Amino acid sequence: MIRLILGLGNPGQEYENTRHNSGRMAAEYFAKKMGFSDFEYDKKSNSLISKSAQITVALPETFMNKSGQAAAKLIRPKKEMKELIVIHDDLDLLLGRFKISYGKSSGGHKGVESVMRALKTKNFVRIRVGVSPKHKPPQKEVIEFIVGKFKPSELEIFKKVLRKISDALETIITDGYDRAMSEFNH
Repeated sequence: MIRLILGLGNPGQEYENTRHNSGRMAAEYFAKKMGFSDFEYDKKSNSLISKSAQITVALPETFMNKSGQAAAKLIRPKKEMKELIVIHDDLDLLLGRFKISYGKSSGGHKGVESVMRALKTKNFVRIRVGVSPKHKPPQKEVIEFIVGKFKPSELEIFKKVLRKISDALETIITDGYDRAMSEFNH
């Protein structure tokens, strides 16, 4: 059973609607769609928290590369890893796509690396949200691109994928991640 959904991103208004915050935005969308409680600040985990009866959605208020600090406060390592979903941006996937995975490497994503280090495992579900244009930006422009805001046309595509990610989260919660992977990973 899923207990914790962690939406990775950076806190603060200057990072709203940026590609790097796509995991945070997807988690927020899901919590609102499902009628979870309003987000409230939790000092212990330094996160914004929204809850239903069984599930917590957390948005760490740390910067991306320190996301593991919140994860470690919200879930007991080893024991509850199968109950964790981490949602994050992925430059290797095209905008409008997402992929569900379990137990994979971080792929160089600093936020995921932070979570893996803090929890001492990679055995949790991840939803990788595509943010890449047709042609990936050159290496020297990657950081600027990732923390850049979605263009209006990109935001339209992104909003459509939020609904699909929300459906995938519901499937993971009700039927498990294997079922969700076969249904949503194309």
